[in-house]
Amino acid sequence: MPIIINLDLELVKRKMTSRELAKAIDLTESNLSLLKSGKVKGIRFNTLEAICEYLECQPGDILEYVKDDEA
Repeated sequence: MPIIINLDLELVKRKMTSRELAKAIDLTESNLSLLKSGKVKGIRFNTLEAICEYLECQPGDILEYVKDDEA
């Protein structure tokens, strides 16, 4: 998959758990886990906005494009 999700890195930088983030943005832990693992086909902009607002980051800090031959 050419889109890499770096949400774990952002959480580690902030010494935060997935549980804390999920609760703060009103998302289930299982949905956040699926997002972190890349097992989702999409993400709603309002979810991405909530994550970025809470973590004080940019979408590019969470999402990364890598060509298939580089992945």
